[in-house]
Amino acid sequence: MREQIVDARYLTDASGYTGHAERVFVPETEDEVVSILRDAVRTTTPVTVAGSGSGLTGSRVPQGGWVLSMERFRKLEIERGFARVGPAVSLLELRDAAARTGQFYAPDPTEITAWIGGTIATNASGSRSFKFGSTRRHLRALRVAMMDGSVREFRRGERIDFEVPQMPVPATTKYTAGYRLEPRMDWVDLFCGSEGTLGVTLEAEVTLLPIPKELFAGVVFFGSDDEALDAVAHWRGVPELQMLEYADRNSLELLRGRYPEIPRDAVAALLIEAEGDDVDGWVARLEEAGALIEASWFAIGAKDRERFRAFRHSLPELVTETLRRRGFMNMGTDYAVPIAQNGAMLAFYRERLEQELPGHYVIFGHIGDAHLHVNMLPATDAEASAATGLLKEFAAHAVKLGGTVSAEHGLGKRKAPLLELQYSREEIAAMRQVKERLDPLGLLGRGTLFGGAAGTL
Repeated sequence: MREQIVDARYLTDASGYTGHAERVFVPETEDEVVSILRDAVRTTTPVTVAGSGSGLTGSRVPQGGWVLSMERFRKLEIERGFARVGPAVSLLELRDAAARTGQFYAPDPTEITAWIGGTIATNASGSRSFKFGSTRRHLRALRVAMMDGSVREFRRGERIDFEVPQMPVPATTKYTAGYRLEPRMDWVDLFCGSEGTLGVTLEAEVTLLPIPKELFAGVVFFGSDDEALDAVAHWRGVPELQMLEYADRNSLELLRGRYPEIPRDAVAALLIEAEGDDVDGWVARLEEAGALIEASWFAIGAKDRERFRAFRHSLPELVTETLRRRGFMNMGTDYAVPIAQNGAMLAFYRERLEQELPGHYVIFGHIGDAHLHVNMLPATDAEASAATGLLKEFAAHAVKLGGTVSAEHGLGKRKAPLLELQYSREEIAAMRQVKERLDPLGLLGRGTLFGGAAGTL
């Protein structure tokens, strides 16, 4: 087992949130992980599990104690219909390995360098969740190091052996705020989305699906936002559609620095991907929607689809670059609402943003799931303060509309206070009881979800 120097790469994440630690451990075997956890219990030392650092909520950022980096756990075995993967395998590595066998892993978070362990910790989803759902749906088994010194493998269908209440579930297509609890739930579902606070994932078995023989994909531009939103309403029911993403006018303006070929009269874009080769059907839909067909981009192969992925990923990259250059942390939302409330939430976003931060924001993301990301781009301390206030205001409004304060990123340390907007004191107490059952001293992921460091949003 190696003990690393406590350098900066273990003390921050993609949001710019920072922390501190006394020691960093990089184990190579399960026995070494167990030994670290036992020593932590013996010395009552907090332990933070570190993934790739692509998260935005500070879950992997320690606030004292030890860091446990899983970077050496890189098992990757592809089988027909499933894969066995270590937590430090990236989505990109899994994608490429599975593709060589004609298969793919359905969860599609934007940050393809994210590690599998982190995506399990947050129940991540991404653009293809419109059809395939979140990570939880694609987990077959988890191998976990527990705080009592044991290593256990939980397979899908293995029920927890203690009582928990039925936690209310928002009427959204996805959510990951706190622990998902329901009587006789699967162990796999308990650990997925628990943000590294209940155990340490050593290995996962995930479902793989056959790659479709034909895919129709495009970046469809519109001359008005209303036309784009009408298209979303009409296309959401197309059964072949597996991706339906959105970018607003400000997003396209930000992207034009990298993609000058974006048409000048485009004020909104939808990124679509559908199984099959129904080109005629899609041409009819595009014409009916009033899309800028001649100026839009359509894929004729895998290379084009990968170019569209890069286009989509450029937005969060540019947001991060802009904020770092201005000296601010990420100021983005991860809220989702019921499908029927999508228009109301978007209208509320725009009204308040134009009042407080006109022109200094972008709205993009998973419009098919009524899960749009607002990223604010403050240029001054006063604007940063206003953005922080808006993050809280937007969260409260999402809950008021029946939504969730976290759909795919988790809450971590930065956004932990939002848990109280989503759940009652009694419901949070029930989550804490589960935490105390599996981690009685509260050492694992201290500050994430409950207690510890104050949230910064």
